[in-house]
Amino acid sequence: MAYTATHRHAQISARKVRPLADLIRGKRVDEALALLKYQPQRGARLIEKVLQSALGNADDRRAPNLGGLRVVDARIDGGPMVKRVRPGARGMAHIIKKRMSHIKISIE
Repeated sequence: MAYTATHRHAQISARKVRPLADLIRGKRVDEALALLKYQPQRGARLIEKVLQSALGNADDRRAPNLGGLRVVDARIDGGPMVKRVRPGARGMAHIIKKRMSHIKISIE
């Protein structure tokens, strides 16, 4: 049975978080947490929290083997964008897109 946790509307671009999700996909949960702990990126903290939440969901649903759980799916999808306008040269306007992402992790 898969146990999932999701962080929707995370204030970080999906492009910055996807390499970290690729790093932990397929690894054991304790190994994935150890890998994320020593990554300097801010996205590692977000994925670490979602992974801890998935582990808590497994514990709450009385998973038989908490030590043997693996990360079966780590998906980072693009979320909505908040668009802002910034004045540019010669009277032009530049659009700034503040991107969000949805982080979903499944362990089994």
